[in-house]
Amino acid sequence: MPYSHHSHSGEFCGHAQDTLKAIIDAAVEKKMQVFALTEHMPREQQDLYPEEINLGYSDETLLDIFRSYYAEARRLQALYASEIDILIGTEIDWIRPSSKDFIEDLFSNFGFQVFIGSVHHVHGIPIDYSATLFADARRLSGNSTEKLFEDYFDLQHEMLKALKPPIVGHFDLIRLKCEDPNMSFATMPGVWQRIHRNLAFTVSYGGVVELNSAALRKGLDEPYPNGEISKEFLNLGGRFTLSDDSHGIGQIGSHYWEVLRFAEEVGITKISYFERAPASKDSRSPGVTIRSTALSHMQSHPFFTSCKPI
Repeated sequence: MPYSHHSHSGEFCGHAQDTLKAIIDAAVEKKMQVFALTEHMPREQQDLYPEEINLGYSDETLLDIFRSYYAEARRLQALYASEIDILIGTEIDWIRPSSKDFIEDLFSNFGFQVFIGSVHHVHGIPIDYSATLFADARRLSGNSTEKLFEDYFDLQHEMLKALKPPIVGHFDLIRLKCEDPNMSFATMPGVWQRIHRNLAFTVSYGGVVELNSAALRKGLDEPYPNGEISKEFLNLGGRFTLSDDSHGIGQIGSHYWEVLRFAEEVGITKISYFERAPASKDSRSPGVTIRSTALSHMQSHPFFTSCKPI
């Protein structure tokens, strides 16, 4: 019954570890029911990360890597069909309005069963890569953290309207590198209005927000999204799924018990998950349907009880 809808491998992601096959082997060993492969989409030349520039990559390099990922994902999906439900997808990087054309071209060339809509850049600058780059992005928002938050959620809104992603990735990633990543967004009226708008729009088209345990792995007090945002989404009728955003076998299912405890405190009673089903009619996730599991049932499952602190 455990599952994750967000993962990366060192074979196809420069800041991850382990081969894609090793990742799936580990997921099978942990008795994952559903495991989504969501390597980062290729990006344009101007959006290469420092690590990619140092390796001499180009936008064509990233596209070649992505083609190799897709072929290997298809091979492994067939190979492990009797052991685990593998979903082939990608994590979208929405950087600027022109990203839409680039992403639509990607969709026309690859058949995804699910995709994650994420924002990792503001003003074209990565905001989760380092404190230095976060500060560079903030300077372009008038050297105001609050204004940077507003710009981030405005960019997220553009992405939501343009793509209507079935899964919204690390909703409040913008807080990771700020001075106080555990602060309250609700104290900033302009920011909170944008958060509410984005959550309401996600509910309107049937999107699902991931409870992403990577925030806990990186030292934050709560997963993405934080408690106040999760409560707001829940009050709007929103649905949540579970993701570890793993970047290697050691991170698969990481901090899941803490996420379930957080979900219970927020008031979440059901966790949604995606699985292959031919009856699906959702063009955003062809051949996939969304089901749900009671939180109480998950908490009693051996996988989760084995993660419970003694």
